[in-house]
Amino acid sequence: MFTKMKRRRYRQAQRKESTRETRRRIVDAIVELHGTIGPARTTIQAIAKRAGVQRLTVYRHIPDEGAMFQACSARYLELNPLPDAAGWQHLADAAARTRTALTSLYVFYRRTQGVWRNSYRDAHAIAALQASLAEVQAWLDGLRDDLIKAWRPARRQRAEMQAVLGHAVHFACWDALQAGGLRESEIAGTIEKWLRAI
Repeated sequence: MFTKMKRRRYRQAQRKESTRETRRRIVDAIVELHGTIGPARTTIQAIAKRAGVQRLTVYRHIPDEGAMFQACSARYLELNPLPDAAGWQHLADAAARTRTALTSLYVFYRRTQGVWRNSYRDAHAIAALQASLAEVQAWLDGLRDDLIKAWRPARRQRAEMQAVLGHAVHFACWDALQAGGLRESEIAGTIEKWLRAI
């Protein structure tokens, strides 16, 4: 009796691990496809093929679009974490804090540009993707607000700084300026000059 229970527990543990591994392969396939061809072009058939499973297995693990983007975002940010604010929050000088924070963010964007470019391109067509991007935008808004505090702007300057930094933290800003040949530190330095001009 004891041996049967032990065997049953062992098989259940194996099944559970196998299920986890299958889900991980599916989610990794989604992450890879979103980064290469984009969310709008990612099909269940392509996910199944990339993960080495049947289409029904994909549906069993990822029942709808919301679950897909939630799982994909969580896995992507686990593999590619957003920059750590501890790298700049200790800097009292507003210019140094801004340069350090933005350079870190832009290095992150360079490393992960495929997924952001595809996601922003496809967001208008996919409501579930918009929700995932809104979570990232909330983090970017927090970064913007942290940098504004460091500059301690007068009331009349605050709106201008908010507009400049709101643009500066967005992927599209980095993407446009790097396309012009600027490196991450040069883009951050340019933003700092804009803020000083305010």
